[in-house]
Amino acid sequence: MSESTNPSTLDIPAILEALLFVSAEPVSPLQLATVLDLSISEVENGLKHLDNELQGRGLRLQRHSGRVQLTTAPEVAEIVEQFLGLEATSHLSRAALETLAIVAYQQPVTRPYLEGVRGVSSDSVMKSLLSKGLIQEMGRADGPGRPILYGTAPDFLQHFGLNSLNELPALALPEANGENGHDQALKG
Repeated sequence: MSESTNPSTLDIPAILEALLFVSAEPVSPLQLATVLDLSISEVENGLKHLDNELQGRGLRLQRHSGRVQLTTAPEVAEIVEQFLGLEATSHLSRAALETLAIVAYQQPVTRPYLEGVRGVSSDSVMKSLLSKGLIQEMGRADGPGRPILYGTAPDFLQHFGLNSLNELPALALPEANGENGHDQALKG
């Protein structure tokens, strides 16, 4: 950066906000640090400050896969859709929600894994989720046939009004001690 735009003399969160505003895609803190000639920790501190400033406003800082972007706050999504003349957020079928939950909590996953968990073919549901931008290809597994690995896409967070995957509700798992009703009946 030139002497006249030295970030130490400007508000770093404001500069980060401007960069994220004009960015068409999510960016990594490293990209921001490189452009601003700052350390990653300085950028992260600026992002935390920006995130705090945005609370209660119309924008949010969203993180996904080590990248960050500005998004519309979920509270104003419906108004923004009306203003832009967009359809209301599309509703997802039960099968799509089930598949999306498996992907979100277990990612990266393969289609054979999903089908094993669900017990049914997931081809059409996967195509639908891919076309809606809620899941994305994340590479290939090392196993036989090298199946495609899937994970959530940034639009997944926006669709559900989340800022990061860390905001997903905790998964309620069955007790691991093996003492279910059947085991109790055998003991009794």
